[in-house]
Amino acid sequence: MDLGLKDKVVLITGGTRGIGRAIAEAFFTEGARVAVAARGDDGLRAVEAALPGAKGFSFDAFAADSRAELVEAVVRHFGRLDVLVNNAGASYGADAATTPLEDYRRAMEINFFAAVDLALRALPHLEAVGGTVVNVSSIWGREAGGKAPYNAAKAALISFTKALGDAAIRRGVRVVGVAPGSIRHPGGSWDRRVQEDPEGMRAFVAANIPAGRFGTAEEVAAAVVFLASPRASWIVGTTVVVDGGQSKMF
Repeated sequence: MDLGLKDKVVLITGGTRGIGRAIAEAFFTEGARVAVAARGDDGLRAVEAALPGAKGFSFDAFAADSRAELVEAVVRHFGRLDVLVNNAGASYGADAATTPLEDYRRAMEINFFAAVDLALRALPHLEAVGGTVVNVSSIWGREAGGKAPYNAAKAALISFTKALGDAAIRRGVRVVGVAPGSIRHPGGSWDRRVQEDPEGMRAFVAANIPAGRFGTAEEVAAAVVFLASPRASWIVGTTVVVDGGQSKMF
């Protein structure tokens, strides 16, 4: 299936490893022109070497000035912006009763405010071409458990996706989201847990994931690329769960 993404300019934050790297590779395979943004020059140069024509941009999601420069730098380099994928994120804190307020602030800054800031800055450029925003949240934005600040920030991102989706489509821009479940990729948290406690992780999968295995970064990327494409033109404001049935109570 041709997804109609050839020569589209796509910006992916957190695009040098894990889910973000898989998203960058999936767009590249579809013929898109790929921009990745992340901290760490080594990761950026590795993406440029692996994906000819891709461009890496140094980016700190915590820094407002870095966010302000990123969108404009991508447009200067490529001449336009068709798709923004807000993938950068990080987890802070522990349970809701014991986590200090500062961890909530940090979680909101990188997982929510950075995505909001970039989406609003990208909106005029996306409006010019009928573009798309894809926000990568998490099933933990819909469920309790895990680290409360991360969950709260991802819940806010899911809500923002719906709200901006309603407003932006009236300007010709689609906003959608993807909520991954437990995804295992090299160097990721689930991969480390499997290495440390394989029996415990087998029990976790058996009890919590009806599909019987962890998901892959490539499976999340496939959903992101489809949602960003013209093939998904009637999907607006919703967040699609990609979790092998893990959030089975919803």
